[in-house]
Amino acid sequence: MKPVIWTLLGLASLALVPCQAAETPRPNILFIFSDDHAQQAISAYGSKVNRTPHMDRLARDGVRFLNSFVANSICTPSRATLLTGQYSHLNGVPVFNRFDGARDHVAKQLQAGGYHTGMIGKWHLGSDPTGFDRWIVLPGQGAYWNPAFLVPGRRLTLQGHCTDITTELGIEWLRTRPADKPFFLMLHHKAPHRAWEPDERNKALFKNKVIPEPDTLWDDYATRPAALPANQQTVARDLTRRDLKLEPPADLQGPARNRWLGVKPMELTVDGRALTGRELARWKYQRYMQDYLACVQGVDDGVGKVLDYLDQTGLATNTVVLYSADNGWYLGELGLYDKRFMYEPGLRVPLLARGPGVRAGHLPAQFVVNIDLAPTFLDLARLPIPAFMQGRSLVPLLRGAAPADWRASVYYRYYHDPGHHNTAAHFGVRTATHKLICYWKKNAYEMFDLTKDPTEQHNLLDNPAEAAKPGIAAKFAELKAEIARLQKHYADEGQFADPGTWPKSSSDGPFGHKEPSGIKTVAEAISLSAAR
Repeated sequence: MKPVIWTLLGLASLALVPCQAAETPRPNILFIFSDDHAQQAISAYGSKVNRTPHMDRLARDGVRFLNSFVANSICTPSRATLLTGQYSHLNGVPVFNRFDGARDHVAKQLQAGGYHTGMIGKWHLGSDPTGFDRWIVLPGQGAYWNPAFLVPGRRLTLQGHCTDITTELGIEWLRTRPADKPFFLMLHHKAPHRAWEPDERNKALFKNKVIPEPDTLWDDYATRPAALPANQQTVARDLTRRDLKLEPPADLQGPARNRWLGVKPMELTVDGRALTGRELARWKYQRYMQDYLACVQGVDDGVGKVLDYLDQTGLATNTVVLYSADNGWYLGELGLYDKRFMYEPGLRVPLLARGPGVRAGHLPAQFVVNIDLAPTFLDLARLPIPAFMQGRSLVPLLRGAAPADWRASVYYRYYHDPGHHNTAAHFGVRTATHKLICYWKKNAYEMFDLTKDPTEQHNLLDNPAEAAKPGIAAKFAELKAEIARLQKHYADEGQFADPGTWPKSSSDGPFGHKEPSGIKTVAEAISLSAAR
């Protein structure tokens, strides 16, 4: 009888235990994205040129990824990768192509999985957003001041600075969301994209600041002759009068005015002094950086406002917030601005996250790529990751785990040749210690030992005698084999067609949006944003 008695006693004791709590609600997901934000312009990443207290707050309360990279460092392709979790050769957007909205992607998956989905800000994919319950996006690149926005079937204009407006639109979207569903919001800033037009408060903040110059501002590209000398994104040679905010003569109007602004000045008179050569380049660097960093500061202000809203409303307890950028950016390193090249400033991007289940203060060192973001969103939402996505969920890393089978190298490929800055097409691999870049149209390689040469000044293959040394030759062969392995893994074998053969975008923005009258407020704009 003893077994029966113990069984009855056990069943009786279960009646005294409260029912197990229902499964934890799925988290909300807020993804804040900026355009061209250099990782090295965030103080949490050790910036020497600015302070970003609100992004630092996000990093302090959550995780800061130490090795976060992009697959193709340019705006539109990066955004297609963000949605699809695929490299450019599979998602159809290797350069400035029109994204096919009929494709399956992460927002559609989340929407079908019960999430209320939203897209606000810079879209830049040439087609209307799909998979979003509500969207309000900039046409093309958008404008910094008094920007036009597109909502389903309509076009409207809001007064003010684009960064402030985008932040306000995001908060209004959060305020008016359905309270009975988890949400997924992509909040995408235009800033700090060229032409670097900051709001007045932050413009005044940086107006008289002197920005430290990077050690490689005067790089002569001596060991890297294949592509760098021909590039057209240098601070010294390629910033225009428009970039430098020079005022044209009052009598210039229309096309003549635009031509004047488009000139790249090689001599200027500033405060009564004639500047040329390095003296002028130094002045250009300061002007560029003052405006760029003031734009970054506006984004940081916006991040702070959104985090405050989440905290004040209690949403923070069940909202995962992530911050990243569409590509890296040069702050004068290698003498450059812009992105594109696979060198570290263009390859690296910030990636910060906080929220339920995220290990506060964690610094994951694993290699992550922007193909991983879409799978991460789905994993956070407890939804299956479709087979077409090539990335891997970062959720284990967010929680502090260190999977033994994580990737040990990153594959990169850039197509836009010659593009806007005469940047040669290239692909390559980055490991923990080395990088190999192949300019495939030029049949030229560059290899760097990143442990000894973190600023990539010394191409180990430039000198034939050095390249023939056993250790260097073996590393070269190893890295070439790794590129071949990754190309096979990502189904990129033999995909070296000229970008001219890819389908072109017929527009820099969606079609069929009529200008309504009387739209003045953010609330009115959001009310029109529901997809029909």
